[in-house]
Amino acid sequence: VIRKILHNKVWGSSLSQRSYCYCCSLSSKTLLYKGQLMSKQVALYYKDLSDQEMVSALAMVHSRYSTNTFPSWALAQPFRMMCHNGEINTLRGNFNWMRAREYKLASKVFGEDINKIFPISEEGASDSAIFDNTFEVMFLAGRSMPHVIMMMIPEAWSGHESMSEEKKAFYEYNSCLMEPWDGPSSIAFTDGKSIGAVLDRNGLRPSRYLVTKDDYVVMASETGVLDIAPENVLLKGRLQPGKVFLVDTEAGRIIDDTELKNEYITKSPYSQWLKDNVVDIDDLPQPEKKTNMEDKELLEKQKAFGYTSEFLKMLFKPMFVEGKEAIGSMGCDTPLAVLSDKPQLLYNYFKQLFAQVTNPPVDPIREEVIMAEDVMLGAEGNLFAETQEQCCRLRLKRPIITNRELDKICNVNKKGLKTAIIDATFKLSDVSDGIEIAMEDIFKKADAAIDDDCTILVLTDRGIDKDNVAIPSLIACSGLHHYLIRNGLRTNVSIVVETGEARSMHHYALLIGYGANAVNPYLVYETVKHQIKQGILPDNLVYSKVVENYLKSTRKGLLKIISKMGISTIQSYCGAQIFEAIGLNKEIVAKYFTATPSRIGGIGVKELTEETIRRHMDGYPKENGFDDQLDVGGYYRWRKQGEQHQLNPETISTLQHAVRSGNYELYKKFASLCNEKETNLSTIRNLVKFKKRDAIPLE
Repeated sequence: VIRKILHNKVWGSSLSQRSYCYCCSLSSKTLLYKGQLMSKQVALYYKDLSDQEMVSALAMVHSRYSTNTFPSWALAQPFRMMCHNGEINTLRGNFNWMRAREYKLASKVFGEDINKIFPISEEGASDSAIFDNTFEVMFLAGRSMPHVIMMMIPEAWSGHESMSEEKKAFYEYNSCLMEPWDGPSSIAFTDGKSIGAVLDRNGLRPSRYLVTKDDYVVMASETGVLDIAPENVLLKGRLQPGKVFLVDTEAGRIIDDTELKNEYITKSPYSQWLKDNVVDIDDLPQPEKKTNMEDKELLEKQKAFGYTSEFLKMLFKPMFVEGKEAIGSMGCDTPLAVLSDKPQLLYNYFKQLFAQVTNPPVDPIREEVIMAEDVMLGAEGNLFAETQEQCCRLRLKRPIITNRELDKICNVNKKGLKTAIIDATFKLSDVSDGIEIAMEDIFKKADAAIDDDCTILVLTDRGIDKDNVAIPSLIACSGLHHYLIRNGLRTNVSIVVETGEARSMHHYALLIGYGANAVNPYLVYETVKHQIKQGILPDNLVYSKVVENYLKSTRKGLLKIISKMGISTIQSYCGAQIFEAIGLNKEIVAKYFTATPSRIGGIGVKELTEETIRRHMDGYPKENGFDDQLDVGGYYRWRKQGEQHQLNPETISTLQHAVRSGNYELYKKFASLCNEKETNLSTIRNLVKFKKRDAIPLE
């Protein structure tokens, strides 16, 4: 507490060098030595490390060059309780969730001083530093080190067939309290008495150990870090994925992973708590069926949400028929969303971010046992406590849900589970500020629902019609997510998005990445019914089978996306916002997509509203000029009335003629078509000009 008070006082001051203030430790049990030093320099710099009277039963050392963070004293490892080799890829989500949980934290250990330790982590700190902050505060609040590490980096359990039910119950209960900190990681930790290490569930970082005959234990990323005579080696081994290795210096022995975890999985009746409090979506009663959409209403909504005939044929067909995501091999030569002449979905303004350092992807097919897509809906409790009330949750098998499952969620009436439905549309008359006005209304309704003890919020755009425009589901979801975080309310509720807009893997990844706990793409299911009725799909496919195929394809697609980042669970990916914005200005990003990188700026809420209305008018034109055909699209293949392509009939034919004839004038025409803004404003580099400068005279 004293350390945090000092830190907050200095960092909140106007001192020009306040960022240099860092308390390594005020602990009576551990001493920390930091330095921007080569390994050989450490003992020379800190004289006590080479003093014969300096004796310790354990030591934890971290040495490396800084890669994805600029070298600084504060970010040098080890931290106060741990050191880390790897990368926490879900960091932004973990950071946001911990910041949201601060408002509910209560501890007998900290008592009234608990408010003095906030914020637990600082914005801009490294992934290792933020992990260390969380690990330390959970340990000091009363949990043991192994218990904390089992919560933060759980082993793969949901798909593990041979794991005991007791252990699965422990992990499932704790998943109600905290999401995994996911990514390739080997983490060593100590409290000054015991020292141990854990490997991530994927095993993507090496950790090898040996035990000597004279009772030394050495663990490191690789073998051979110390010169130890072979005849003195008692045993060697390596840490297994998800396993914990612990040396207890007071007991004088290594505690086996099985023995260690058995102590914690039997600590409380987790199985009974889950049985009494967790509700499975399949066990809820089915409400009455909703009526199907009429063909005209379906077409209106498809056009308003940007459906194209190209999308139905090229992307939906393999998903509906084969249960596979459509794949292609050509690069994308269409304009960035912000440079396109056609109204774009907000999803198109985002691109996936990838790891900053070496990061082997997970193979979601061959390593399926470590992948998990199950979801828990409902409110979270006090992270420092452990009670059965904290697992009053609704269990979903996957984040993409059917219409029937959504109906169950909307009508749930169980202990700790209550749903509020919030309209996510705005009036067509609110031309320039429509989205901004509607978002403020969503925030007010969310506050009222939380005051009414609702634990699930359903954002829905089903109310779209001639006079009401759907708010882009991504800004509705992310905006609400960040609003609730800023106001300390995010852990009170889960967010479910019912939208006609989302339909592809990129859409779902964005919604989940920006806070959606579950997504219902109702217009996809209505499209399935229409295609079956029209005989577009094979005769042997019934509605239930097509939906099953589609959900199968979304599982494969989502797991493929998260696995590229070394992430294994949808729960970890929720809120992780591993994306960058391309073409959104700083105001819209700061308010609705907080902390998302946006390097070039672009449109704001006003332009987004106008673009949304333009697309809405395709489905609900003012005059009697309704076209009963979907737009051709032309995004994946060039079409005359479709999206612009850099490689189009004119550029290709001009290049071919220039090469075959050797005509330099034709080549200059081809170059002009590719380089001029008037003919090819598609990429950032098309906006770059070479600056002219005066010729430098030769000496």
